[in-house]
Amino acid sequence: MSLPALRSWFAPARCCSRNLRVFAARHASTDASSPDRLDTPEEWTEFQLQRAEFKMLADAFEPYGSVQSPEDTWKPSHGLHKPPAEGTVSALLASGAHLGHSRSLMNPNFMPYAYGVRAGVTVIDLDQTLPLLRRAAKLVRAIAYAGGQVVFIGTRPDLRPVVQKAAQRLGGQGFYVGERWLPGTLTNKMQLYGADVVKDQKVTPDLVVLLNPLANMNAIRECAIEHVPTIGVIDSNADPRIVMYPIPANDESTRAAELIAGVLSIAGREGASLRRAEAEREQEHTRDRRSRQSKQQYNTFDY
Repeated sequence: MSLPALRSWFAPARCCSRNLRVFAARHASTDASSPDRLDTPEEWTEFQLQRAEFKMLADAFEPYGSVQSPEDTWKPSHGLHKPPAEGTVSALLASGAHLGHSRSLMNPNFMPYAYGVRAGVTVIDLDQTLPLLRRAAKLVRAIAYAGGQVVFIGTRPDLRPVVQKAAQRLGGQGFYVGERWLPGTLTNKMQLYGADVVKDQKVTPDLVVLLNPLANMNAIRECAIEHVPTIGVIDSNADPRIVMYPIPANDESTRAAELIAGVLSIAGREGASLRRAEAEREQEHTRDRRSRQSKQQYNTFDY
């Protein structure tokens, strides 16, 4: 190889070696052969003074730094395990709930919930979504407070852990369907469960929440036949009238589904907790009343 060709290789090598020497000089080495060893007491004293000055400087600027810690740092799994108790427009926007389908696929009945069109994509009006989400949360809270059963339906693979976690928050009042909805689950109960099960147990839910309603039209029809109220995440390509309580949002976003299911399930958990607290107060009141009655009877016998 000629000398001009070699020079083109030597120049980058010299630059790299210079950068490596600067990088190594910025770090303190603990190797025994390092020339920067602290051998004399004066060197140790100077080293301790430098550490004290650095600590004093760090303590002085600590109030102006970040207070973020691993406990309060946002993680992608928080949408599933730590959803917010109340939905906000910023949370819906961050989850992508405002992104609809193409303008050519928009259902005419969805127009009241559409904000506009951007780059050929329908943008959902989150100012319409938020009050409808809060209305649905109040409904779930009221049904859970009354002791009703709530079923969460999400039959996509990414929605299965969402509906499972949402049902777990409601305890014994929550159920979920993560696989295919079996036709006849509500309209053909006698054949599926048996006469004894239908007679002794409650197999018809009080509320059904659908995260992907278009893929579960059989469930919506059966709920309509059995007069079961439904809540559904309605995208721009769906008719909002297919469910009783629509929530206009992006039904293909997993984060939006986690947010909506989390808000609804937390509302249901609050309703169930209020019910248990009221039952405990009622039991305590009953015990106090019986104790007062027994004391009155005992005093009467004494006289």
